[in-house]
Amino acid sequence: MKSKSLLISVVLLFVTINLIAQGTDQDGNSLSTTQIGSQVWTIKNLNVTHFRNGDIIPEIEDTTAWKQASIDGKPAWCYYWSDNSEGQIYGKLYNWYAVNDPRGLAPAGWHIPSDKEWTDLTTYLGGEDIAGKKMKDTGSGYGGFNYNGTNESGFKGYLAGMRDYKGTFGFLGQVGCWWSSSEYDTENGWYRMLSYDESNIARDYGSKRCGASIRCVKDL
Repeated sequence: MKSKSLLISVVLLFVTINLIAQGTDQDGNSLSTTQIGSQVWTIKNLNVTHFRNGDIIPEIEDTTAWKQASIDGKPAWCYYWSDNSEGQIYGKLYNWYAVNDPRGLAPAGWHIPSDKEWTDLTTYLGGEDIAGKKMKDTGSGYGGFNYNGTNESGFKGYLAGMRDYKGTFGFLGQVGCWWSSSEYDTENGWYRMLSYDESNIARDYGSKRCGASIRCVKDL
């Protein structure tokens, strides 16, 4: 009986340590992770409503207000179609001004990956031409589009669509876009894109006013 109690205590201790190691974000969501090469990535799209210092990130549903916030260079987030149920699966979409806000969008101990860190990831997975298939989640997304992914990397890439600078939503279940923390120029930031019908991961730049998903990398 004593040995059984000891075993239970050891198991509970292991579970507790494991949860602590994964940690939580500033909204209390658990951070599930995967190690890819020397990097540790979160495997869910960011889903926080607060900056690291506790300040609220504005939620903007209205298309006109989304456009205006972006023109003003103010941070914003939304759910796809402003639908909370979609957010439970795909996380939130953030404009680049939220990504680059000095109050910190990523949880403590984490950061938004730079363009170089994204390149390091795709290089480790064999290069841009084939890395996408290894990064996409298995199964299908919204609309029944098959992701055609193997998730060999553990990245578990959900194709959460995007919101353009005018506030229009598009491509849910077909495309996933993730911001980097790196600027292309004053109007655009670098991002990565996965498509349901492609094995590659595309590197491109787009308007900072657009809404895209966020993944985080653990600080070294």
